[in-house]
Amino acid sequence: MSGTGAAIDCNHVTVHWAGEPVWLLPERAVWWPGGEALFVADVHLGKAGTYRALGQPVPTGTTDDNLARLDALLTKHGARHLVFLGDLLHAPQGITAELLRKVSDWRLRHQAVAMHLVRGNHDARAGDPPLSLDIAVVDEPWPIGPFMACHHPRRLPGQFVLAGHLHPSVMLAGPARDRARLPCFCVDQTDSSGGEPREGLVVLPAFGAFTGTHGVQPMPNRRLYAVGGGAVWPLPLSAPPAGG
Repeated sequence: MSGTGAAIDCNHVTVHWAGEPVWLLPERAVWWPGGEALFVADVHLGKAGTYRALGQPVPTGTTDDNLARLDALLTKHGARHLVFLGDLLHAPQGITAELLRKVSDWRLRHQAVAMHLVRGNHDARAGDPPLSLDIAVVDEPWPIGPFMACHHPRRLPGQFVLAGHLHPSVMLAGPARDRARLPCFCVDQTDSSGGEPREGLVVLPAFGAFTGTHGVQPMPNRRLYAVGGGAVWPLPLSAPPAGG
């Protein structure tokens, strides 16, 4: 058991929210075993293509990377449900025939998995995914089991909210004045006086391979879990990371 009250098992961290064990995964996703559900945020499919359409030189292959990592996650955990916490698609310019073909092929590999997309701000601009992909689209907040799924971070009284949008990251400082910025899970929760938190707001790191980050800072009742080196690292409250 770590100093943050989270259990570290292999490469993931197990926490308890809303009375349920939940895994924070190094793949920048959340696994809820009780619901056999995976949550990911901010995949931003087509973002690199959008930049290329504007004449900017950016990496290729990010869609293949994103879909391959989703393949691995769904297979590893035997997920029956996948929830996208907003911004699955980036912009209309990036939704090409090639991208839709790749996403369609990926969806066919996981026909038995129910999928939901909570509309994000980029989804509002890009439009809903084609009906042929069989991804149900819902508005936030959307209840799933004991959780409320959102894109934009918000506090809801008496609820545990899972959200995205911010692409949170944290700056770590080493003894030789070296620094590293790592994506992180940002968890703001009600003080439960040593018991399980009664409500909270969890912001997932961006899942997409071509996304920026937004630095977050330690605060009272906030726990940060950095992702790096193929593992999730609970950061101690007594030693907050260097300013981001």
